[in-house]
Amino acid sequence: MSVFMDLNIISGNDKNKLRSIVETAAHLGYSTVAINYVVEPQQKKQEIPKPQSVSDIFDKFPVVQGKSSPIKVLNRLTIIASDASHFRPTNEYKSFDLVAVYPKTEKLFHAACMTFDVDIICIAVAEKQPFHFKRAPVNGAIERGVFFETCYAAAIRDTTTRRYTIANAISLMEVCKGKNIIVSSGAERISEGFCSACLREMPKLLFLLTVDLSCFMERREPLHLVLFTP
Repeated sequence: MSVFMDLNIISGNDKNKLRSIVETAAHLGYSTVAINYVVEPQQKKQEIPKPQSVSDIFDKFPVVQGKSSPIKVLNRLTIIASDASHFRPTNEYKSFDLVAVYPKTEKLFHAACMTFDVDIICIAVAEKQPFHFKRAPVNGAIERGVFFETCYAAAIRDTTTRRYTIANAISLMEVCKGKNIIVSSGAERISEGFCSACLREMPKLLFLLTVDLSCFMERREPLHLVLFTP
């Protein structure tokens, strides 16, 4: 069964705005979304948050447009790491459906590909990459069932970030040979309207994303992403 999903909706304290974003996603046909809790340990010694229960967001989940089933809401943790010590899996990590890491250096990118116990490796696409993607670690990640994520939110902000986003995404896809790539919105809580714009722009701006949900729900198993250029 193929579904349309967004695995990177940035979390926030305003439940009403978060509820509105999820409702928009369901209305646009997204079958699954992931609420992303982003932690940057090197700043203010941030602790791993406890994800809020999805039942606290909705009493009844909205039905996905064009389908008879309600939208599925997952919790995701993303660690922004500039040092190996910043990624230390604990019991708190187990509270999340998905675990991602955003490596800031080439050394950490290699470690994330080869050894880190993660589902997703985040790629900064809105700026010039500080290092080149190398085939060996990328293939190692693919073999382990780890996926690479690019976010397109910056691509609808201005032309400069759009050029970087497209160029970096193409560079990554060339190394991955189109395998194990996730395209997410990265919709932020700061602007509800911008979040909705991100979700609406996905089909026509970058890629159409289809996923085998049965494989997705098995941790450490490939998501079998299929990407189509518009």
